[in-house]
Amino acid sequence: MKQNIKAYFEKLSWALTLNATEQIPVLGQALHDAWKTGHTIYLCGNGGSAGNAIHLANDLLYGAGKRNGVGIRVESLSSNPAVLTCLANDIGYEEIYAEQLRVKANPRDVLVVFSGSGNSPNVVKALEVGNAIDMKTFAILGYSGGRCKEIAQHPIHFEVNDMQIAEDLQMIVGHICMQWLSEQEPFERKVNI
Repeated sequence: MKQNIKAYFEKLSWALTLNATEQIPVLGQALHDAWKTGHTIYLCGNGGSAGNAIHLANDLLYGAGKRNGVGIRVESLSSNPAVLTCLANDIGYEEIYAEQLRVKANPRDVLVVFSGSGNSPNVVKALEVGNAIDMKTFAILGYSGGRCKEIAQHPIHFEVNDMQIAEDLQMIVGHICMQWLSEQEPFERKVNI
């Protein structure tokens, strides 16, 4: 077990030295801009990446805004099982995120997809729709980056061949952004009560 722990730490530490980290400030600034202008951030993924989308939506909604008094408008497209199963059943699993974006998203909103392979049809479709709507699109990816690396306006690609490390990196990037956002100077934004 000790050898597994050492190997895992080494792999994660190595991944954090990759050039992908240079794109984290671009994502952080896009999240900050959306926050200040009242735009919405949408997150999605599959499996563990869906869990990460839900977790980070919570962090951005509440954690980022503790100092500012108001959090970020954010939604995990992975979080409503009734919507997901309806769309998967009626129009196909590859449409579960794209259709939600067609209904909810606006230009200049932000889309962040999480994917190990970058090839899952539903996140590929989400990026295609996000680009068509004129959203700012990001993808946090592992392995080769797949189709998402080609489609996302801002791919954050960690070329690691390990799904668990790839999913850890999604959370690390999200938590870095959340902590940075929580340190920003308070600003006024109209809030409907």
